[in-house]
Amino acid sequence: MNFLTQIDNLALIALLLVSGAALFLPTLSTLISGKGLSPKEATIWMNRRKAAVLDLRPESDFKAGHLPGAKHILAEQIPSGVDKLKLDRKSPVIVVCHSGMSARKLVPELKKMGFSEIAVLEGGVQGWQAAALPLVK
Repeated sequence: MNFLTQIDNLALIALLLVSGAALFLPTLSTLISGKGLSPKEATIWMNRRKAAVLDLRPESDFKAGHLPGAKHILAEQIPSGVDKLKLDRKSPVIVVCHSGMSARKLVPELKKMGFSEIAVLEGGVQGWQAAALPLVK
């Protein structure tokens, strides 16, 4: 019991707890906000797993260029608009926005709607373009 009360050991214990939390937080974030996919992984999901792609950007941005096969829907239209898109809730879904931040916020809502596997494109359309992958109009 002496070990826990010495000042030097308390500092080591605090360091251990902080570093453990720092290692666990990214995992916790992924569990809460859905899986993040690199552009390469997203391409595999789209081609091999026939994942649906939901593009949340404004319509003007979508028309300027979007991922192949992407369907346009605004974030505020998700509750009512998803049914109009006729998506299979058992198939994977990739959610895309400009940078990847807005898309993460919608993962819990899509899970509540019954979608079983949802992922967010890391870096959004910016990340897609940075990976030199094509956009379609």
